[in-house]
Amino acid sequence: MQKKITWKGIWGLLKDAFQGFSDDKVIKLSGALAYFTVFSIGPMLIVIIFFADIFYGRDAVEGTIFGQIKGFVGPDAAIQIQAIIKNASLSGQGSITGVIGSITLLVGATTVFAEIQDTINTIWGLKPKPKKGWVKMILNRLLSFSIVVSLGFLLLVSLVITGLVEALSNRLVHIFPDIAVLMIYIFNLFLTFSITTLLFGIIFKVLPDAIIKWRDVLTGAMVTAVLFMLGKFGITFYIGTSKITTAYGTAGSLVIILVWIYYSSIILYFGAEFTKAYAATYGGMIQPNQYAVWVKQVEVEDGKSTLKKHTQDIKEEKAIAGEDVKVK
Repeated sequence: MQKKITWKGIWGLLKDAFQGFSDDKVIKLSGALAYFTVFSIGPMLIVIIFFADIFYGRDAVEGTIFGQIKGFVGPDAAIQIQAIIKNASLSGQGSITGVIGSITLLVGATTVFAEIQDTINTIWGLKPKPKKGWVKMILNRLLSFSIVVSLGFLLLVSLVITGLVEALSNRLVHIFPDIAVLMIYIFNLFLTFSITTLLFGIIFKVLPDAIIKWRDVLTGAMVTAVLFMLGKFGITFYIGTSKITTAYGTAGSLVIILVWIYYSSIILYFGAEFTKAYAATYGGMIQPNQYAVWVKQVEVEDGKSTLKKHTQDIKEEKAIAGEDVKVK
């Protein structure tokens, strides 16, 4: 029977999430993700634009992406990202160079999601089984690529809905002159929340080597989406009022991109911590799938001989349970 959610229980969830946030060194993990994302952002956006361009005009897709990025990090950093996309494109290359470039492009586009997968596995106490082989590694990349394609699909849906809203906005203004603007703002806010929740839900459900119920995933994804939307305003305000661009000169735009990705990564991983705490308290627990095992760390302060025996006992116990263990 599922526990009843109370204010005391919510406070306990937040405490567990912040405790995991500290224990798993999320600040450090977020810095690593920001580093990988800087090198993946160009290839990833090229792939997203390519798939969205199949059904929609390239100019509209690029314009929407540029507008979104500009709203997040400002015009200077958005222009820098545009330059990254242009320099990472494969146009004008020969056949062999084009094939190699395409492979490199796909690897670069999926690296950031491979890093997210590994980190969420760590946060949730999971680890791929030893000697999983090349097949599992390829499957991981395919999963990461599916996330990139999903981003393109979500962008396409957003473009279509936004186009419909713009087409109806003038009519709404004539019919409801007093509340039309408020209605459009609320609708856009709801659309952004829904798409962001769906994206985080896909990340939490598909990427980790875990079996987790959709109910738990959606709860964690909605909390993460709310934090992301609130954090977006905070990060945008910080970037707009700080003197990062002035302090770092020509490298200021890159630093702004890093700062925005870094704080967004913190929100993503805190959402993973909250999802873990919620599943443990109110959900169906998170279980490793067929490719993964549990990882548990045990801190031991005994002498060397006692430590050796204690370690052997733990390994035998976990081996029976199908778990992996680290002793430190």
